[in-house]
Amino acid sequence: MATYSSYKQINTSTLEDGSIPASKVQAGSFSNWCVKWIYGHPCYCTPGCCCLWTVPTGVTRATFEIWGSGGNGHGACSCNRCQNWHGAGGGYYNTKTISTTAGCQYTVCAAGVYRCCSRECTGCCGCNSYVNGYNLSNFCALGGTRGCATGDWSANCYSEFHTCCMQPGAHGGDFGMGNHGGNSYRPDGFNCHCFYNEGRPTGAPFIGTLGVSYGQRQCWMRCGCWTVPYGHGGQGANSNYCGSSCCGQGGQGGGGLVKITYV
Repeated sequence: MATYSSYKQINTSTLEDGSIPASKVQAGSFSNWCVKWIYGHPCYCTPGCCCLWTVPTGVTRATFEIWGSGGNGHGACSCNRCQNWHGAGGGYYNTKTISTTAGCQYTVCAAGVYRCCSRECTGCCGCNSYVNGYNLSNFCALGGTRGCATGDWSANCYSEFHTCCMQPGAHGGDFGMGNHGGNSYRPDGFNCHCFYNEGRPTGAPFIGTLGVSYGQRQCWMRCGCWTVPYGHGGQGANSNYCGSSCCGQGGQGGGGLVKITYV
């Protein structure tokens, strides 16, 4: 049997949009979620971005999500023979939710990138993003793995996992995740001349930046020339022409990110 209490209850299906204006709702009745992103300029040599964030009035809880920068791509370290390689890895992810107080200050750093292009067989790992402050301890996200190239076919330089899943508390976070290192692709074997090959660096978890690749379909040498998305592994150099006098250089990874959600 229906009661007066059941008639009093309302839900979203019985409320028309705009029927209760903000002036009729007491302050503090609802939670207001706010999001702030910190990142550097998406240029080829970005230094990232470090700043001091002050907790606004009324905020009692904050979630920090951070991504390290991507690793640099490998160079074409052998100018006169073909190679095998794996692409650079995207930055790691880490997150932490904490209680906080208005007026608390946090040092927030979205990672920059290693600011030199790689001519060597291995690139450089990406830089770490981090946040320091009240209720945080050693909280960071690692940079992505570096690209690798080798002309020695007896030495593997293939795709691999790098601590894909991390236990709670690793690097000061509640949940962290790495990713798969980049790979290489040769559809018809390992010929050296006038041959199609492709490298595929990886993106950072959860930000949808997968899909960057580099390759050749002719006799050529190429550099890792293009700017990649935030957190993504850099492009590598490659050559499929034996006897070339040119050596390519690997590109830089994408810069790191920090996302702050507070209520």
